[in-house]
Amino acid sequence: MSQAVEKNVYIVAGSRTPMGGLDGSLASQKAPQLGAVAITGALARAKVSVEQVDEVYMGCVLAAGQGQAPARQAALGAGLPMGVPCTTVNKMCGSGMQTTIMGYNAIKAGSANVMVCGGMESMTNAPYLLPKVRQGMRMGHGQMLDHMFFDGLEDAYKGGLMGSFAQGTADDYGLSREAMDNFAIGSLSKANAAIANGDLDTEITAVDIVSRKGTTTVTVDEQPGQARIDKIPQLRAAFKKDGTITAANASSISDGASALVLASSEAVEQQGLTPTARILGVQSFAREPNEFTIAPIGAIEGLLTKLGWQVADVDLFEINEAFAMVTMLAISELGLDANKVNVYGGACAQGHPIGSTGSRIILTLMTALKNKGLKRGVAALCIGGGEATAVAIELV
Repeated sequence: MSQAVEKNVYIVAGSRTPMGGLDGSLASQKAPQLGAVAITGALARAKVSVEQVDEVYMGCVLAAGQGQAPARQAALGAGLPMGVPCTTVNKMCGSGMQTTIMGYNAIKAGSANVMVCGGMESMTNAPYLLPKVRQGMRMGHGQMLDHMFFDGLEDAYKGGLMGSFAQGTADDYGLSREAMDNFAIGSLSKANAAIANGDLDTEITAVDIVSRKGTTTVTVDEQPGQARIDKIPQLRAAFKKDGTITAANASSISDGASALVLASSEAVEQQGLTPTARILGVQSFAREPNEFTIAPIGAIEGLLTKLGWQVADVDLFEINEAFAMVTMLAISELGLDANKVNVYGGACAQGHPIGSTGSRIILTLMTALKNKGLKRGVAALCIGGGEATAVAIELV
């Protein structure tokens, strides 16, 4: 019996939109429109035609009001043929990374050769929900639910905001307001420097906003340039009186999309593709829902064990700053060099469009490794419900 040949899975290229703030520069765009821009940019950078794509997976958490089958809308908006199947994935903040993991597994299994995997979110356009209206209110006061909060930012089991659980964990670990503020200021400084230096230009596809006044082109992340470092220490606590987590040392509500083009070794060879990176391994991890902020530690530990790596074997890390304390605790508990983590800043500065961030941080990790002449990287993020995922890549 012949031995099965190990299938390599490559990331040929990727792209993302700039990230806009709540009711900001991308407010007029629904998630599938942003997704279409990211897919178009990724295929162009990969030099892959729409006819070469076997399947599309796109994450989207706040799908209410976006229309039927958001991933399908994004794919068709990017000009993909009608015959390309599409799947919308909701794994909370991990949606964009989960689509990448699913694409990796599909190619490993021989089910596809070229896939587009990513995520998209318009938190601005998340609607309000009216429970019980379908059956009739009969009498008395009604209730309106914020889709963004209820389906994106609140725990489904105890009903508290994700930030409340993050505050509890920050208290448990003794993280100070000053330390978290300083981390957020560092993230903001790195993000603004990256914009000024054009470090992220190669991963961004501009978004054209057409209105009655003409066309405006959005080319850079909106929120870093709007932040005021001097105001950060003055902000009030967000989740409890005298708390330490604020709007500044947590990720901001944001709009955006990202996409990666994955390919098998056969597709790379037969179609003459030039890959950027190889996916070396993936890892999922779960624990108690209220402990989601420390779940990335377990995901990274599991991934390193699976690969037989030590922390020192990884050149750069991207660990999503859902809250500053998530990344801070991963650094301290895993013994990471902080200078190797989120080198272009993170979600505390740039924003966190929840369906997109998982694929966005993989893309930014590739960009950083390439810009700095490095080789190996790990991307990880926490996920509402107590989960985390991690992906290891190596430039080729």
